[in-house]
Amino acid sequence: MKKIIALLSIFIVSHSYSQTVFGYWYGKANVKTSSSANNYLMEMILQPEGSYVKGIINYFFKNTYRSLQVKGNYNKATREISLYNIPITYHGSLMNKEVDCMMNLRGKLMVARTGSTLTGQFSSTPEQRLMCADIDFDLTLNADISKKDSVLRSIREFKEAFQVWKPLSSDTLIAANVIQRKIVNYVVENQFKERENVITDEIEVSSDSLKVDFYDNGEVDGDSISVFFNNQLLTSSQILSQKAIHFNLTLDDARPVNELSMFADNLGSIPPNTALMIVDDGKRKYEIRLTSTLQNNGTVRIRRQKK
Repeated sequence: MKKIIALLSIFIVSHSYSQTVFGYWYGKANVKTSSSANNYLMEMILQPEGSYVKGIINYFFKNTYRSLQVKGNYNKATREISLYNIPITYHGSLMNKEVDCMMNLRGKLMVARTGSTLTGQFSSTPEQRLMCADIDFDLTLNADISKKDSVLRSIREFKEAFQVWKPLSSDTLIAANVIQRKIVNYVVENQFKERENVITDEIEVSSDSLKVDFYDNGEVDGDSISVFFNNQLLTSSQILSQKAIHFNLTLDDARPVNELSMFADNLGSIPPNTALMIVDDGKRKYEIRLTSTLQNNGTVRIRRQKK
């Protein structure tokens, strides 16, 4: 009798796990048009939170990668999931001129011996119904990844390594406005000299006057940076976020190359320390992803175009 109860318990646990919508899903989403360019590569990570469902949706469309937090409900009886208010790039958007459609997700879990699938639609909110077409999706559960205890930790680390986040108009507020002048912090200056400057990129600009903004490019996780310009400290202990740390910089004409370096005060909760740096010379914007560790400083070389 005890063996029967034990076997039944194992079956119930195994069966209930196989019916779950929680875990790591991957696949495609497609707008109902004849163009294959309207395919979205998609992954979704879901976990329970009380009586709700929360998670992350990552998708790649044309030349843009986006990562979004989502929340909604899951009905175990009907195996239906609903997620709400998800900004999805409009399928007809031009490159570098994306327009978002606010959409809700409705999906149904199907379980078979060959694996679990989640199929359904992104449907636009009522106010955008006439503009935004429905997007069908078909996702497959990756059972191996879903068994990990730290699914969300894994996807945060993935975002930190691969996310290419671009500021929206709502992110133009400035968290810190830094004046170009040398400041003194002997501890940071000595540590900066001990670390290797790793050249991430080299750009050529058309003006001596630049606008430079630093943002957290991955998960906002408490990254703190100091910034050096031509080996002189301009600011220290600035927390990276989705609001800009802003500089107005003037190049040193006496130098053939100017260098802008990001020093990691810490590594946040997800190493390494990463930032999106945007350099604006008045004619063009350069988007550069910098990475710094406790051994290396992420550095960009800036050259002035010859007149």
